Amino acid sequence: MDTYQAYIIISVLVFAIIALLLYFTNRGKPKGLSKLAALSFAFIIAGIVFGEDRRIGYTLLGVGILLAVADIYSRLASK
Repeated sequence: MDTYQAYIIISVLVFAIIALLLYFTNRGKPKGLSKLAALSFAFIIAGIVFGEDRRIGYTLLGVGILLAVADIYSRLASK
C-alpha cells in the first residue's frame, strides 16, 4: 500500500467517525445536514474525485475534514 492509499483510507475513516459522532449526538428526531456539513461533504467528495493531483486532492480533503470538525464544534457549543 503506498502513501496515497493510506491517506485516502485515513480520510474516509475520519469522515466516518465524524458522521457517527453526528448521529449519536443527535439522538432525537433526525435533522438534515447543516450548510457547513453539506459543504464539508462536498469538499471531501471533491478531494476523492480530484485525488490524482495530490496537492489538490489532499487540500480538498483537509478542508472538508476541518469544516466537519468546525460543524461538530458549533453544534456542541450551541447546546
